[in-house]
Amino acid sequence: MQKLKLFINNEFVESKAKDFYEVFNPSTGAVLAKSPKCLLSEAESAVASASSAFKTWRYTPVIKRVQVLHKVRALIEERLDDLTLCVATEHGKTWAEAQGDVLKAKEATEHAIAMPELMMGESLMDTSSGYDTVLYRESVGVYLGIAPFNFPAMIPMGWMVPLCIACGNTMVLKASSATPMTSLKFAEIYKEAGLPSGVLNVITCGREEAEALIAHPEVKGISFVGSTSVGLSVYKNASIHGKRVQALCEAKNHALVLNDAPIKRVAAGIINASFGCAGERCMALPVVVAESGIADALVAELIAQAKALKIGPAYDKTSQLGPVYSASHKESVLKWIEKGIKEGAKLVLDGRNATVKGYEKGFYLAPTIFDNVTEDMAIGKDEIFGPVLCIKRVNSFNEGLALMNNSEFANGSVIYTQNGYFAREFAKKTDGGMVGINVGIPVPVGLFPFSGHKKSFFGDLHTLGKDAVMFYTETKCVTTHWFTEEEKLNTKVSTWDGTI
Repeated sequence: MQKLKLFINNEFVESKAKDFYEVFNPSTGAVLAKSPKCLLSEAESAVASASSAFKTWRYTPVIKRVQVLHKVRALIEERLDDLTLCVATEHGKTWAEAQGDVLKAKEATEHAIAMPELMMGESLMDTSSGYDTVLYRESVGVYLGIAPFNFPAMIPMGWMVPLCIACGNTMVLKASSATPMTSLKFAEIYKEAGLPSGVLNVITCGREEAEALIAHPEVKGISFVGSTSVGLSVYKNASIHGKRVQALCEAKNHALVLNDAPIKRVAAGIINASFGCAGERCMALPVVVAESGIADALVAELIAQAKALKIGPAYDKTSQLGPVYSASHKESVLKWIEKGIKEGAKLVLDGRNATVKGYEKGFYLAPTIFDNVTEDMAIGKDEIFGPVLCIKRVNSFNEGLALMNNSEFANGSVIYTQNGYFAREFAKKTDGGMVGINVGIPVPVGLFPFSGHKKSFFGDLHTLGKDAVMFYTETKCVTTHWFTEEEKLNTKVSTWDGTI
């Protein structure tokens, strides 16, 4: 069994930890490796490495910094299959989903490569007569990235690392202890691409060590993705210690399907959005709000298409639905299904007894669909994070929109319709930060921010897009004035000295 290492100061080092986390292959149920619950001293050494590297990396011209990312991008393309296999093996995404995870990391890297232009400041000559002002964007310092299990490539090595370091900062990445192998492979890529020692450090640790890093005086900002309860705690603790923080949290995305929607195509989009990645993504679509005139036909089509999905091991390229990531998470989803039954929802497709021949010990669940879910049922309000779809029924557009906006989460929201008026009204009035009009997973490309609202996000600046550039930089305004020969002789200076 492989015992994973830490990546500190450009070296893979063996941890002195006594406690380890098991890394599973969800397709087989076997243990792949063990990741260390690193010692606090080891976590602090990663911060020290990042802090030391920042002293020179911040003054490395941005054009030089992104040259490293050009090489990283080339290596990602060169090793796409290897990285895809790693994601599929340690997480359980199907091959296509895992490849997309890696490609989204590449996309964010390409966005970061544009940093020489993105970091450009602003200037104005004669802000007052003879006075000029220039605004610069500068790096901030050491950032802590806290990554979740569900996107081992896209989130840590897309949303966090490339943008952070392109802006001249350094990072300590707390990789998910359940899916750390992909992050370590990327660390190897960054090293090979010529990233200086200490600019990127990768560790796995427990909550106690993570909280100590959040409070560490050398850590200036935290980027977190995970549950709402932990995200709110991170946000509060980081804010108390004067840190910048962005915390991306849970969701319960809804799709409103109006009577004029084309049923087969809409059902295909919903199936993809609901059961892709086994439902383990914050932009999954776990709730469909169907207008009454289309509801029966839509549910029948959803059942038919869900039944047709091929369940299998993640690295079988013909599999359309892989396992959930762990045995404990499978048990959690099963308990949610039981809860839905007890709450009175109608179970129209039961995926609890899924098995895959030859992979009987894998963590498989088949698509599960509940109909007639009402607003007082927890399965329709709380995040399940599995292949479970809830159908709610409404009588009108306004009723459906109000129901959706009643959610405490507001990551994404979707409408399926061919009616331009209702589409525009929906885009204008929905609380969701990322809106899809006939698009089941409305995640924008990395040029735009991943902009959840309500309890789906805590902070001011989102990840990706221009928000990310602002999050990873701080502004400095320089006002300049040059004395004329006559002015050199003046002995009186205005109280406001050129600022008015």
